[in-house]
Amino acid sequence: MQLVQILLPRADNTGRPFGREDFDRVKEDLASRFDGVTAYLQAPAEGQWQDGEQSSTDEIVIFEVMVDDVDLPDWRKRRAELERRFRQDTVIARYMPMALV
Repeated sequence: MQLVQILLPRADNTGRPFGREDFDRVKEDLASRFDGVTAYLQAPAEGQWQDGEQSSTDEIVIFEVMVDDVDLPDWRKRRAELERRFRQDTVIARYMPMALV
């Protein structure tokens, strides 16, 4: 089994926040496609990265789904759509092996 995570910013690159409906749409899409989703929306995580001397910070929300197999072409298509909708150069979508205890 694999755990897929999608990290989305709370605001676009100009600082304009996305509405709750933007995240609800992602949540509903993932829940209907994968029979469930966990969405961490209430207490956003903070992402920070370095670009040379410049440091940047984003508040992010995280979506997780569990899948038996990762369909990379489908996930790449989903990621590209999220990059367009959330006006991002790159949206982080990652997966890792997991097991239920």
